[in-house]
Amino acid sequence: MPLIPEEPQIHESAQGPRATPASGRSAPTPRPVPGPRPAAPPRPGRPGPLRPAPPVQRTPRDAAPAKPGPTGPAAPAADSATAQIQLIPASAEGALDAAEEAVDLLLDSGRTPGDVLVVTTGEPHPWVAHELSFGETSYWAQHDAREDVFYADAGLVGRASSRAVVVVAVNGGGDAAAASALSLAHSKADALLIVCGDPQQINSVLGAGV
Repeated sequence: MPLIPEEPQIHESAQGPRATPASGRSAPTPRPVPGPRPAAPPRPGRPGPLRPAPPVQRTPRDAAPAKPGPTGPAAPAADSATAQIQLIPASAEGALDAAEEAVDLLLDSGRTPGDVLVVTTGEPHPWVAHELSFGETSYWAQHDAREDVFYADAGLVGRASSRAVVVVAVNGGGDAAAASALSLAHSKADALLIVCGDPQQINSVLGAGV
């Protein structure tokens, strides 16, 4: 509620004569104190309830200002050991859908599509099968362009370059495939690794809680 200046209050004495206004003018009538202002109308936005955006997590490297240095080969964007891990519980059948929802939230929160890599441990994403039907050259050309979200299965992720965020859908393939894909995906994630799947299986594969 906005602050409203208080009107000065004049208390009359219980005894004694009242003061007569100077110059024969009548006493001013007290002004009414303004009431609360109506609430501002809501700003226009997207229809429907807003989905919560994932928290923006910065590594210490992102927070520190860049220092000028001699020209030379570019250093890696970040050490995969600093990548944070987030687990989204899902069944093997629903892991890919959960991964797609995670990607939508990332893009809604401001992530660039080229910053996201999606990996599947079981059946490949339909986009992978479709693009590979035109040949591997076309498929990897889109990877190198880094203009959109890139999808790869466990057998192809080793060739993919690192990206800021890697999303893994544990949608089958067994523990061995999941362990291999998670290890590779962690090495490719510069800032955040999101794993969608059965928590018990994931914890068993990693050997520790995520």
